Order: sequence, then structure tokens, then C-alpha cells
Amino acid sequence: MNDVQQMALPMADKFVLITGGTDGIGKATAIGLARLGARVGITGRDRARAEQAAADIRAASGTPAVDTFAADMTSQAEVRRLAGAVLDAYPRLDVLINNVGGFWAHRHPTAEGLERTFALNYLTPFLLTNLLLDRLKASAPARVVTVSSGVQATGRIDFDDLQGTRNYSGQRAYSQSKLATVMFTNELARRLAGTGVTATCLHPGVVRTNFGAEDQARFFGVVSRVILPLLKTPDEGAQTAIYLASSPDMDGVTGQFFANRKPKTANKVAYDTDMRARLWQVSADLVGMTPVTAAIS
Repeated sequence: MNDVQQMALPMADKFVLITGGTDGIGKATAIGLARLGARVGITGRDRARAEQAAADIRAASGTPAVDTFAADMTSQAEVRRLAGAVLDAYPRLDVLINNVGGFWAHRHPTAEGLERTFALNYLTPFLLTNLLLDRLKASAPARVVTVSSGVQATGRIDFDDLQGTRNYSGQRAYSQSKLATVMFTNELARRLAGTGVTATCLHPGVVRTNFGAEDQARFFGVVSRVILPLLKTPDEGAQTAIYLASSPDMDGVTGQFFANRKPKTANKVAYDTDMRARLWQVSADLVGMTPVTAAIS
């Protein structure tokens, strides 16, 4: 690719970080944005697997500008270490895509003793975004894109049992975590008004990946095999994230939930400013985020 071709690409000279980019939607998103000229960083729990994924992304996109960052995203200590590594490696950050997530049929505690679904799907993007926020603001216009799910529509934030210690349900924990990501996006957008950093989130559709494979209930696994041929491919599932990260149509668009590249109405709780403020404070307490680290208000 020559210099003229590179400059013609819409994401040329842009730095993008995608969490969970070793497989599925994250990997497909990385390929799509790399093809558009972005320098892409992906995270993976296993460094060897992350390096193999990066090699695949380079081959598929035709660009060598793909970096890897190894981190167990269920661990807050690892998330903080990751943020430091990204800040050291990238002089600017134009797009942060919070893609990493998981589903567990049974309750599993993290290193901090938190329920894993809530911790990975919600607290990880909450913490990582805040840790990288100064770099994003310095790089403005910049974008924060968070992968949520259509199940946010049925989610409920149980402030009395956020960690599922009383009566755990994998599906309930998952829908709660995905509603929390939409609430986070809307509150982040409010707090970042006027900074040049936008925040959007999305439902990628029901995608054919290894999602939930670590701990699937037997029924969930059987159903997955039955409906597998009907699901979106990772490439199809990545299209909305790629659009939100790169399209000029999204300049200045913030605080919205998307599906199939179109804005959609989210769970009504996501528009409740008091509920969002309460969740933000609880989240800040759970990740030990000091007022100095917190996003502007």
C-alpha cells in the first residue's frame, strides 16, 4: 500500500484499541478497521493466542499495523496494567471499543471476589474507559464504542444484589450487565459533553461465536447447536461496531444505542439520570476509582 492509498483510507493515522479481539466479533472488527487504515491494538488473555490473532488480522487486512496487549480482563489489576501499557504504546487514542464479554451459567468470583459476568461485561469497560479517558480527550475528536446486547431490554439493575450472591441466574446476570453498559454509555456521554469524545453502544445481533463456551448450561449448549446455522457470522456482527467507530455520519453522535447501524430505543432505565448516577457511584466504589481518576462531571 503506497502513501497515497494510505491517506485515502478513512481511518488512516487513527489509533484504535479493541478489547477481546482474538476471536469472534472483536477479531472481525479489528480486521475491518485495519482495512480502513487504522492502527489496531487487540487484547487477549493468552499472549500466544493474541499474537496468532494479530497475525491473522494482518494477513486478512493487508497491513502490519496490528498490536497485541495481554491481559485477563476479569482482573482489575490486569485492567490497570493494560491501561498503562496502552498509554505507553499509543501517543493518541482515537477509538476505544469495549468488546470483551462473557456468559456464565454458574456463578464464578473474580480475583476481587466480584461476580464474573458483571465484572467482565460492565465493570471492565467502566474502569478501562476511565483510565484511558485523558488520552481520549487529548485525541479528540475521539469515540468510545461499547458492545452491549439486545437483552438489555429485559435487564434489571438489582442494587441489593448486584453480585448475585443470593439467587444467581446466568441469564439474569447477563441481561443486568448489558443494561449496565447502556446506562454507562448514556451517563458517560452526558459527562463528556463538550469534550469532543462521544460514547455509543450497540447490539451486534445474535452472532455465531464461541461465546459462553467456558461454562454453558446443557440446555444452552443444545439450543446453540440447533440455532447455529441461523446466526450471524462474526463479520456480519461486527458491522455496527465498525460503523460507529469509523463512519463520518457518526461525528458528534453520542449517548445512543444502535442495532444494524440504526439508533434504537433502549431500556427505559438507561434514560433515568438518577439510576445512572447511582450506578456510576457504585461502580466507582467497586473499582476503587478516586475522584481524580473519575470522568468529568
